[in-house]
Amino acid sequence: MSTPDTAERLTLQDAARLLAAASLHDAEVELAHAIEHGTLHANVKRWATEQWEGRQLPGNINRLETWIARAELDAWIARRQAV
Repeated sequence: MSTPDTAERLTLQDAARLLAAASLHDAEVELAHAIEHGTLHANVKRWATEQWEGRQLPGNINRLETWIARAELDAWIARRQAV
């Protein structure tokens, strides 16, 4: 699988900003859970526990260096809304 162009991909944090959620962190956690459960494909970078900054996400996923293709995010949102 090829890596999407920068214009076609979002950081996990940027993707979270596109979701309706109580807070940005709640949206980030929702995306992290989807990644961890295999329902949302992403190029994941994880923090070592001692490197963590800010509020932790499931799986120590780095919200600033984990990339999600916009098409993958759109497909995940569509599947989620269909349920």
